[in-house]
Amino acid sequence: MAERWLQQRRNDAYWKKAKREGYRSRAAYKLQQIQERYGVLKGGDFVVDLGCAPGGWTQAALEIVGEAGRVVGVDIDRVQKLPPARFVRGDMMDPKTLDAVRVELAAESGVRQSPADCVVSDMSPNISGMYSVDQAKSVRLARMALSTAKQLLRPGGTFVAKVFEGEDFAGFLADVKRSFRFVKVHAPPASRKESSEVYIVAKRFKGRPDRAARARREEE
Repeated sequence: MAERWLQQRRNDAYWKKAKREGYRSRAAYKLQQIQERYGVLKGGDFVVDLGCAPGGWTQAALEIVGEAGRVVGVDIDRVQKLPPARFVRGDMMDPKTLDAVRVELAAESGVRQSPADCVVSDMSPNISGMYSVDQAKSVRLARMALSTAKQLLRPGGTFVAKVFEGEDFAGFLADVKRSFRFVKVHAPPASRKESSEVYIVAKRFKGRPDRAARARREEE
């Protein structure tokens, strides 16, 4: 099975293109295609890339945000350096990891905290071969990414996350819609035809309810 997977990868046009153009993974083209369709990033944006290893999405994001922007990658595994991106090694369920990401977003800005303009996640579960199990795991990862995004994003910010379609998909999509004013489901051309993965593209974050309530109190 492993040999068949390796052969399929070698025959994959996007895998060959990534090797030729110097991207760390074929996944870089997925973010590029989402960008072309929805304009999720712009120059100068501060971006958090969850589950960033090996760094394909980080590379694509760096190209878009430019020198004025910042990309902070997060993964439980060590990631090879990719200047000027910053990396945090840790589990996003750990508050210490979230604090470390905030530090990297604020670094050199002269302020205590700098909210993210966009949080992206291309995280996938370790595939077991049992689709119902793998799909449920993918939704859990996507929910974790959504929870992280709601803590890091500025009002009006953007969220992009991969999830497998299936039984729990509709509930997760409804949760995203409660927090964002624009939500689309998209399957970029670079996704493999046999894959059930789709990407939730969510823009115009409404902001955390506690912060909105505090802002209203301060205005009164």
